[in-house]
Amino acid sequence: MHLYLHIPFCKQACHYCDFHFSTSLGQKSALVDALCAEIHLQKDYLPTSTLETIYFGGGTPSLLTEVELAQIFDTIHTHFAVSPTAEITLEANPDDLTTEKLRMLRQYVNRLSIGIQTFDEATLRWMNRAHTATEAEACVWLAREAGFENMSVDLIYGIPNRDPSLWQLDLQKVLALNVPHLSAYALTIEPDTAFGRWQQKGKLPPSDESLAADQFEELVLALNQADYAHYEISNFARRDEGNTTQYARHNTAYWQRKPYLGIGPSAHSYNGHSRQYNIANNARYIADIQKGIIPAELEELTIADQVNDYLLTGLRTQWGCSLTELSVLLGTDFARQQASDLKAMYASGWLIHEGDRLRLTNAGKLFADRVAATLFVE
Repeated sequence: MHLYLHIPFCKQACHYCDFHFSTSLGQKSALVDALCAEIHLQKDYLPTSTLETIYFGGGTPSLLTEVELAQIFDTIHTHFAVSPTAEITLEANPDDLTTEKLRMLRQYVNRLSIGIQTFDEATLRWMNRAHTATEAEACVWLAREAGFENMSVDLIYGIPNRDPSLWQLDLQKVLALNVPHLSAYALTIEPDTAFGRWQQKGKLPPSDESLAADQFEELVLALNQADYAHYEISNFARRDEGNTTQYARHNTAYWQRKPYLGIGPSAHSYNGHSRQYNIANNARYIADIQKGIIPAELEELTIADQVNDYLLTGLRTQWGCSLTELSVLLGTDFARQQASDLKAMYASGWLIHEGDRLRLTNAGKLFADRVAATLFVE
C-alpha cells in the first residue's frame, strides 16, 4: 500500500503554483504533531498495513528538520510495516540541499524529487524560485555524494516570452547530469496565482499551446535518443539494461488505481471505491485533528467514476488501459458500448488498440485528456 504526506510550507510563493501551502512557518511544529495524530486516526484506512511507498510532497518537505522527520517516521513505524524495499521519496528544493542536510535526509529517505524547473537564472527569478542556477546543478552532484542514486528532477516547458533555445539548454543540462528520472510539465497558468493575476491584468500573454506542443515534442525526442523510457506523459525513466526500477513507484501506484492514504491538509486518499479529500486549511486542519476529527470530505465513486478515472490516468501511461478491466468495471463490454467513439479515436491517429489494451500514439499524447473525455461513460 502507499502513503502520501503533505507538508504545506514554503519559503516563498512561486508565481505559478496553486498547490496548498503557507509561507508562514509558525505552525510547522503543530502541523507535524497533527500529521502524526492523523496517521493514528487513519491507520485502518488501507486494506493492508505494509507500505510499499512513502511520499513527502508539498509545499516543500525539505524544510522539515531532523527532529520533525524522526517524529513522523516513528509514528509511521508504530502503525504500519514498511517494506524493506519501500521507495521513500521526499520533494526538495535545490537551495535546501546542503551537504549536511542531504546526509541527514539519507537516514530517512532513499529517493529525492528535486524541483529545479529550469537552469536559467533569469527564468528562475521570474518564477520567484528560491534557488539559483548554480544551486540547480550543484544539488544533483551533492545528492550523489551523499549516497542518493535514486532521484528525479522536475522541469517546466512552454514558458512564454523567453528564448525557445533556453528549453534546449535545459534539456542538455539535465541529460548531462544523467539523472535516473525526469518529470517535465507544461506551464499552466492558474487563476489564483501571481501569473494568473498578471494574465488577468494583461501583463502576461495567454498560454501558447503551439509552443508547449513543440517543446513537448523536443522533450520526447531528446529523452528517447538518450534511452529514457517515456512511461507516462510527463515522466521519463532512464533504461539500465532493461531495469525498470527507476520508474516512480509511488506515482505509478496512482496511475494503476492502487489504494493510497493521504495525510495532511489538502491530501487525498483512495481505497478503490471512494475518495477522501482533506481540508486545505492549516489552522482548521490542526484544530479538527486535535479534536480527533478527520477533516475530510468523502466521495463515493460510481461505476462511471471508476471507469472514467481509469481512462484518465491509465491512458497517460505506456501500459494504457485494459479493455478487459474496463469491461469488468463497467459490467458490460466496454469496446462494444463505446464502439463509435473508439472508431473516431482510431481514425484520428491518437489511439491504437493492441491486443487487450488501448494506448495513446505519440501524437495522441498531446491530446490525452481529450481522448479520455471522448471515451468517458455516463
